[in-house]
Amino acid sequence: MINTGHLIKFRRELHSYPEIAGREKSTAERLGRFISNYNPDRIISRIGGYGIAFIFKGEEPGKKILFRADLDALPIKEISNMEYSSVYSDRAHLCGHDGHMTILAGLAEALNINRPLKGEIILLFQPSEETGEGAARVLADKKFRESANPDYVFALHNLPGYPEKSIIINNNIFSSASVGLTVQLHGKSSHAAEPAKGNSPVKALSQIIDALYSIQDNKEIFTDFVLGTVIHINLGEKRFGTLPEYGEISMTLRAYRDDDMEVLRNEIVRAAVNICEKEKIKCEYEWKEEFLSLENDSFAVDIVKNAAYNLDLETIEMTVPFKWSEDFSHFTKNYRGAMFGLGAGNDHPALHNPDYDFPDEIIATGINMFLNIYRLINQ
Repeated sequence: MINTGHLIKFRRELHSYPEIAGREKSTAERLGRFISNYNPDRIISRIGGYGIAFIFKGEEPGKKILFRADLDALPIKEISNMEYSSVYSDRAHLCGHDGHMTILAGLAEALNINRPLKGEIILLFQPSEETGEGAARVLADKKFRESANPDYVFALHNLPGYPEKSIIINNNIFSSASVGLTVQLHGKSSHAAEPAKGNSPVKALSQIIDALYSIQDNKEIFTDFVLGTVIHINLGEKRFGTLPEYGEISMTLRAYRDDDMEVLRNEIVRAAVNICEKEKIKCEYEWKEEFLSLENDSFAVDIVKNAAYNLDLETIEMTVPFKWSEDFSHFTKNYRGAMFGLGAGNDHPALHNPDYDFPDEIIATGINMFLNIYRLINQ
């Protein structure tokens, strides 16, 4: 059994020095220094950006199993009186990625104490999860394909609102697909007293909002849950004598299933283009932060359940997928695997809240779950 005191100290160090997506250089270097002490057989740096992987090889042939943690923090101000709170005023680990990294660091220590007998274990620290870009970049990286190509992939995410140390799993879809859409509307300005001489995008913008809600409520074209959420609107300037010439609307689209997401995307873009044509408004649009639906493999789910059983942990089987998204979905689209939740406590502050902090009490549980998953596959 690993003493987690030094791991807690390391987790809090990671918490104090968060880095957002695409800028995780120092975080990766900290991990490199810490995990190098546990004698991995190989270290692969700069995977898909600042991703870093540590490979532990067994003496006998067996399955290659990848365990993944996420590197990046959130661009949110932390509200905390903790001694180890973020040293920055504009970013913090408010999703628990510091804890996820620490669990894999602890797993590295466990593997050094008891070297794996079969196969390989790959500890992957992935960049840019929060923006939905990191997993795809890692998978596209030649270094990953040639050196770390796994047979199975697993990841966990801490989940406030569930009993501490419980395991939350779904045999099919774990979390939703999502994507950000921004529609830009270009009209023509005029004096506010003579609006007929211009062409404001306000009508088109209003109709696009109505179209979004109408489309998502059309149950006949979708097989499962979909949701569109308007998250930002920009229209004109505070110049009371001028009709606005530019408008912009951003929304997040979500769906449990990738095929429903494709329908939702196509329908809202078609509606926006048609509305703008009717209103004689120039229309442009762009997609951001694309996440696929995260589908768990049934065999991998059984392994997770058996690992929880071996550790006498409460297992909670989900009835519906989570509405939030995770870019680990790119891994489960390419390899057999699963993501599961690790309960952070019923009354623990929610993810992405300014007062959230990863509960150190669940670090050992995460380590032991991953160890048991490896042993069950390579027994």
